[in-house]
Amino acid sequence: MDYAQLGRTGLKVSRIVLGTMNFGPVTGEDDSHAIMDAAHDAGINFFDTANVYGWGEDKGRTEEIIGSWFAKGGGRRDRTVLATKVYGDMGAQDAPWPNQSRLSALNIRRAAEASLKRLGTDHIDLYQFHHIDRTTPWDEIWQAIDVLVQQGKILYARSSNFPGWGIAKANETAARRGSLGLVSEQCLYNLVERRAEMEIIPAAEDYGLGVIPWSPLHGGVLGGALRKERDGSGSRSRSGRAADMLADPADRARVQAYEDLCDKHGVDPGEVGLAWLLTRPGVTGPIVGPRTGDQLGSALRAAELELSDEFLTALDEIFPGPGPAPEAFAW
Repeated sequence: MDYAQLGRTGLKVSRIVLGTMNFGPVTGEDDSHAIMDAAHDAGINFFDTANVYGWGEDKGRTEEIIGSWFAKGGGRRDRTVLATKVYGDMGAQDAPWPNQSRLSALNIRRAAEASLKRLGTDHIDLYQFHHIDRTTPWDEIWQAIDVLVQQGKILYARSSNFPGWGIAKANETAARRGSLGLVSEQCLYNLVERRAEMEIIPAAEDYGLGVIPWSPLHGGVLGGALRKERDGSGSRSRSGRAADMLADPADRARVQAYEDLCDKHGVDPGEVGLAWLLTRPGVTGPIVGPRTGDQLGSALRAAELELSDEFLTALDEIFPGPGPAPEAFAW
C-alpha cells in the first residue's frame, strides 16, 4: 500500500481511504470488524466515518461499531488515522431541538464529546465539517476547534462539500487567528463529476489541503453499471445518481463507451475509476465504502493498477473535464 503526506501536515495516510458509511445500515458488526481487520492487514490506515452514519434512529451506530472494534485491542486504534464528522442533526427524529446540528461552538463541543464516547477513544485525528455552515462565523468555529485541539481531543480539522471560496474563507480566518486551519477537503469527484477541478481542487492545492474524493464510482455508474444491469446484479444502478445518469441516452452512451474501453484493455471498470483518481493532481486518496470483503479486494487491486497515457487520454475523451479556471469561464 502506498502512503501519502496529507496536505501540509506531517501525517502519512494510505492512498485508499476506508469509508464506513455501510457499517450498521448494510453490513453487520461482525462483518464490519472483519473488513476493518482486512483493511489493516492490507496496509490501509485511514478510516473515515461521521456521527450521523447509521442514519434515522440509528445515528451514531457506525461510530459505535468502530469503537467496539477498537476495544478488541491489538493496536487497532494506534494503527488507525481516524476521521469523523460534525454538522448533521443528531436530535431525535420526532423531537428536533436547536443546537444539535451545524457548526455552532455549542454543537461542535457536544458533538465531539459524543463521538469520542461512541468511538471509545480519547482523541479524533481528523475532525471534519461535513458541510459548510453559512450561519456561523468562522471566528466562532475556529475558537471551538482551537479549544478541542488544546485539550488534545482532536488533532486536525478538515472540510467536506466546501466550495472554493469556503476553503479560502476558512483558512484566511484561521491564519488571522494563528490557527492551522483546514488540512484536507473531502469532495464529490470522479470521472463523471469533474467540476471540482475548476475551483475546489485549485483552492485546496493553493492552501496546502489534501483532497479526499467521495463517491469515486459516482453511485456505481463507473463500476460496470450497464454490465450489471444486463445480468441483473446492479441494484445500485436502479436508484440515485446512477439511475439519473443511465436514464439519459447520451450519458448512457458515454458509460457504454467507458465499459467497452475497459473491456478492450481487460480491466475492471470499478478499478479503473479508482485508479484514475490516484493519477489526479492534488488527490491524496479516494474513499471506498466496501459492503463486503470482495469489494475491499477490488479497491486494493485498483491501487496497484497503472493506467497508460493512451488509456488516460481515452478516458478524457469519454468524460472530458471542465478545463481550468478562469480559462474555462472564457467565452
